[in-house]
Amino acid sequence: MSTSTFSRRQFLTAGAVSIALGVETASAREIRGGVDDPWMPHQADAPDPLQAIEYKFFTPDEVLFVEAVTERLIPQDDLGPGAKACGVPLFIDHQLAGAYGRAESWYMQGPWAKGQDTQGYQSRMSPAELYRAAIKAIEEHVGSIQTGKRFADLAAQAQDEIISELEKGKLDLGGVDAKTFFQTLWLNTKEGMFCDPIYGGNKDMAGRKMLGFPGARYNYLDWVDRHGERYDQPPVGIRGRPAWNGQG
Repeated sequence: MSTSTFSRRQFLTAGAVSIALGVETASAREIRGGVDDPWMPHQADAPDPLQAIEYKFFTPDEVLFVEAVTERLIPQDDLGPGAKACGVPLFIDHQLAGAYGRAESWYMQGPWAKGQDTQGYQSRMSPAELYRAAIKAIEEHVGSIQTGKRFADLAAQAQDEIISELEKGKLDLGGVDAKTFFQTLWLNTKEGMFCDPIYGGNKDMAGRKMLGFPGARYNYLDWVDRHGERYDQPPVGIRGRPAWNGQG
């Protein structure tokens, strides 16, 4: 499907709820028990949110690219804010700076035969390496056709054309598979849009409010028998709502 014709409504019907329910991030904290690692009651009740609001992985030039490209994938419209306002680039940055970016839990050895689309991620590069190499190649391509310009400098239509070429795997990125990069970028963008806000994305629960996804509520006993009624409660994150934590 062409990126230029990809509407927000089509995006929301393409599996967004599953992303909201099951996003796997590298920032999740493990609580263990034992003599040398004491466990305290309620220690996991309020997990630590992302504190650092600065970019940790991307260079300033890479930030410009990621902010621009994710905003084209999820632009601001009458349904809600776009990717940049929701913190999607920051989410991706912090994931790439962590275990996910290093592919710490993945099998990353050969053989390196060309995989099928159904086999998932097949690159010998870690996600962090993939982003860095792909962004560099894309910016070099843009500079070759628009002297002195970067991706972020292009008009929206020109950006969409490049994104479409990436999606189809038709853009030559040297040693980087364009389609693999697009699929990874697209997945990470959706994760950042609908993740729990403690990971830096989905600012102010904007993504979940747009879906009507209630989040991590304890139970729904008050609503079990209220068939056909619209659920009107605000979404809840892992840390609860700000009002429950003395933050609002």
